[in-house]
Amino acid sequence: MTFEPVENHKAGGLFVMKCGGSTLAALPDSFFDDLRELQLNGAQPVIVHGGGPAISGNLEKLGIESSFVNGLRVTTEEVLDVVEMTLAGSINKAIVRRIQGSGGQALGLSGVDGRLITARLVANSDEVGLVGEVTEVKAEIVQGVLAMGYIPVIAPIGVDAGGQRYNINADTAAGAVASFVGSPQMIVVTDVPGIMRTLDGRKTVLPSVTVGQIEDLIENGEIYGGMIPKVRAAIDCIQGSVSEVVIVDGKEPRVLSRVLQGEELGTRIIRS
Repeated sequence: MTFEPVENHKAGGLFVMKCGGSTLAALPDSFFDDLRELQLNGAQPVIVHGGGPAISGNLEKLGIESSFVNGLRVTTEEVLDVVEMTLAGSINKAIVRRIQGSGGQALGLSGVDGRLITARLVANSDEVGLVGEVTEVKAEIVQGVLAMGYIPVIAPIGVDAGGQRYNINADTAAGAVASFVGSPQMIVVTDVPGIMRTLDGRKTVLPSVTVGQIEDLIENGEIYGGMIPKVRAAIDCIQGSVSEVVIVDGKEPRVLSRVLQGEELGTRIIRS
């Protein structure tokens, strides 16, 4: 899907960051110190987060079975209750606490709040259930939070006009938020150094790839599993107002500052 921004906001160092659920617990305090310094120096970070491992753990504790199709969690109403509880509750507030613990200012939201993220069923809902695709992000809510001096921390739960909730892949949600708020750049913070391919028998990080090259890497199996929705979201995002998406390892020292300063880290995904 191609996203059109509600309004194009370029000033103030606005960027969207997606934090992978599997990465969150491993992020060092220095990562949040870096985020605080960026905020103090006028940057406007917007965070969209996942929480897959915590969701899986809570589902297991409750004895609720869960499965995946092409990297997307099959979501029933029962599963969705746990997804919302985990993402909009414990994970969202843990991120807010860590930002504030480093001296930053943050405000936690889910896509349900103020109908921040409007969604509808994905095309293959017969396979994955209540998984949503984004139809609109209210950029004015994000801009309002930023204007008050807070970092918006967004849990990827969407809602439709009738109040039905949807589980939205965090990468997809981040791509939509980036496009609708007009962010020139999206940074995907994960636990891998970037998109990798085998060259001369060794796994090597690709410093830059185009949308066309990504399709080839998916087709030949170099990109697989949970990385597929990550790069698909990047493609959707790039079709909007975003000029590039950078996939980086969150454990790299001062990774956000270095990426924003143009240092070559991770993999930059650019238009063909």
